[in-house]
Amino acid sequence: MQAVLLIDFGSTYTKVTIVDLDKEEIVGTARAGTTIETNIMDGMKAALKQIPEPSGGWNFVRKLACSSAAGGLKMIASGLVKELTAEAARRAALGAGARVLEVFSYELTKQDLDKIVNLKPDILLLAGGTDGGNKEVILKNAEMLSTLPIGLPIVFAGNKTAAGQAADSLKKRHNPVVIADNVMPELGVLSVESARLAIREVFLSHIIHAKGLDKAEEFLERILMPTPSAVLSAAELLAKGHGSEPGMGELMIVDVGGATTDVHSIAKGDPSKPGVMLKGLPEPFAKRTVEGDLGMRYSSEALVETAGKRLVDYLGWDNDQINCQLNLCKEDPWRTPQTPEEEKFDLAMGRMAVSVAVERHAGTMEVVYTPFGASYIQNGKDLTPLPVVIGTGGVLLYQRNPQEILQGAVFNSQEPTILKPQEPGFYLDKEYILAAMGLLREVAPQATLRMMKKYIVKL
Repeated sequence: MQAVLLIDFGSTYTKVTIVDLDKEEIVGTARAGTTIETNIMDGMKAALKQIPEPSGGWNFVRKLACSSAAGGLKMIASGLVKELTAEAARRAALGAGARVLEVFSYELTKQDLDKIVNLKPDILLLAGGTDGGNKEVILKNAEMLSTLPIGLPIVFAGNKTAAGQAADSLKKRHNPVVIADNVMPELGVLSVESARLAIREVFLSHIIHAKGLDKAEEFLERILMPTPSAVLSAAELLAKGHGSEPGMGELMIVDVGGATTDVHSIAKGDPSKPGVMLKGLPEPFAKRTVEGDLGMRYSSEALVETAGKRLVDYLGWDNDQINCQLNLCKEDPWRTPQTPEEEKFDLAMGRMAVSVAVERHAGTMEVVYTPFGASYIQNGKDLTPLPVVIGTGGVLLYQRNPQEILQGAVFNSQEPTILKPQEPGFYLDKEYILAAMGLLREVAPQATLRMMKKYIVKL
């Protein structure tokens, strides 16, 4: 057996997947609580013990991992204009698998610097100005950042004519300072791949050690990427296909986790109806958004607050009943439902997380009235024709009715301006393998694609 060990060090659980590459089969999956506070290996070993070991022991040909433990990859982005280079920087960070804590625009202030220190990001992405355009602001921001009382890894992805001078300023305080291509080399043109790769390299070379994940690297071949990057990579492969193996076409993946809910759409998102004008920056074909207030455990209190009246109406409970269940989630982030009430609460929370996360991810339509009549303007992606929605995450796996949760992703006629999928087919990542498949893609893409098509099941 050509066994491959694939590990996802998650914020709540460490997930282990063992694959037989020869047979293109999953030998076993298991999970245990992530033990970042003690030794990251404890949780991994506890999960691995749950999979029956062959008589001769495991002989892994590859051992790969991804991680969103210890808060995942936390980033701050800074650009010039909020809707342009600052937004481009935010998208580059999200595409790299980061959780974006804050986005600054224009010149950084003393208050902004204080906020950066308090937020304690892992990486700061500095952008601003098109190539050959405004460089005064990004140079001023680099000089301001050189006065921070803390040192950070910084990726510079702004006006290339300012790169050298800005890097010299930044290196007075920060290490490493990595120069990537401008995320917006021309007005309205996005170019985020270089920045994404630079962020990933900084993550691999610096951040995993800062988070105590280097203990795992003594056992593993290496930690390849942040978990969200692995899921996005798997999603792209599943949608596009590889070689002679076709993919599933345009799709969305909703990943409901303990700390965040991530949405990935692999779709053009062009207007589905004639006469609609697009507004704003072009959308990436592979888009990821992450919602830090929509987690099932670590951010459960924020999820209840965000869902508000919708959660109350859906459950039909009073605030005391909701707070009682919420306290259970907060006290034990590894808890799974023990009673019908807990199961109902988790289902409702999952439904709200999916609904709000997809609302924020999808594009919107607005009507503008002119002397010549009504015009329709689209911001973001039109996902109404999207045929496939795939659910992943703990709440979808242990709930008896995952379709009820995924219904939160569907277009709501009472909110017709939000361009969510209208009639998608629902699929479930039943073995919780998407992150693992993103890792396996690095070594065997075609086999990975066939396995995903086998193990991601239609509901």
